Amino acid sequence: MTPLFLLPLALFAAPPPASSILADAPPSALATVVAPAKSDDQPTASGPTDAATPLGDTSPELSDPLVDPATQPTLSPQPKTKHHYPGDPLEGFNRTMFRIQFGFDKSIYGPVSRGYQHIVPKPARSGLRNFFRNLTEPVVFLNDLLQLKPGRAARTFARFAINSTVGLAGLLDVAASKEVKLPHRNNSFGNTLAYYGVHSGPYLFLPLVGPTTLRDVLGEPVDGAVLPVAVGKPFTDTRYRIISAVITGLDQRAEAEPELRALFGGAVDPYATLRSVWLQERAAEISDLHSHSKAPAPPPELEDPLRDPVNPVPSADSAAKSQHPVASELSSPGPN
Repeated sequence: MTPLFLLPLALFAAPPPASSILADAPPSALATVVAPAKSDDQPTASGPTDAATPLGDTSPELSDPLVDPATQPTLSPQPKTKHHYPGDPLEGFNRTMFRIQFGFDKSIYGPVSRGYQHIVPKPARSGLRNFFRNLTEPVVFLNDLLQLKPGRAARTFARFAINSTVGLAGLLDVAASKEVKLPHRNNSFGNTLAYYGVHSGPYLFLPLVGPTTLRDVLGEPVDGAVLPVAVGKPFTDTRYRIISAVITGLDQRAEAEPELRALFGGAVDPYATLRSVWLQERAAEISDLHSHSKAPAPPPELEDPLRDPVNPVPSADSAAKSQHPVASELSSPGPN
């Protein structure tokens, strides 16, 4: 027990209460007392902390420890980049047009062309084919001159003159016989543009036109205006244009039936297969313009015409599982 005479000394020497200290302390000291200094081992929390979790434990918590973290979405996913075949920047549009063309061909164009082939006798079909092809010789002749090839132009003129007279206005292709040896050679204003170095532009697939390029699309109106401008009627008549377009279109579709079945029969991607084959053949035609051979250059031989020459050949199992509906439709046997 403290003696009574020592009580005043004890009260005088005892530390003052906390309220008194906080009241008399300066603001800087008050901030130091109220907010303790931060340390790396004791992070501050914005909300109430779990009592079971130690303050010094900074390891992240998983929402579900049984979930594989590799399957969880990343915070910054990598953007997906789309790649297209070189020369075909409009591949999405072209594939859509290809599906539209196939639907039209399956329902209307193909059956009508096969009906035309069965109804019209072969000699009549051949005569009509020769007649309309003979009318393209002036276009070929003009482009031969534009390409500064007088020898080819002379042979084209001779072919047109022979078939227009001896060949009964072109119904008979006498010039292509073994005795004359003047076969038909395609030439167009698109070829002339290519001959002088105009780039082909993007690859296009258009309904009722098929595979083409921007350069060839721009050259078609020039070729189509040769006879109407040079001759006039009947080439300026709308009825003649419609009749000639229908007959030549049905004949070309009927004649191409075996080639289409052979081309698409084993193709996993018919669009890519047609694009690759057409671009190779078109490149061979352009290359032939710079050659001095009298005979047209043969089309390039593919390693496997039933496969896409761009993509690797798939295995038999994958081809059977992923066969395109266009390929399966065209691979079915046609009418005899």
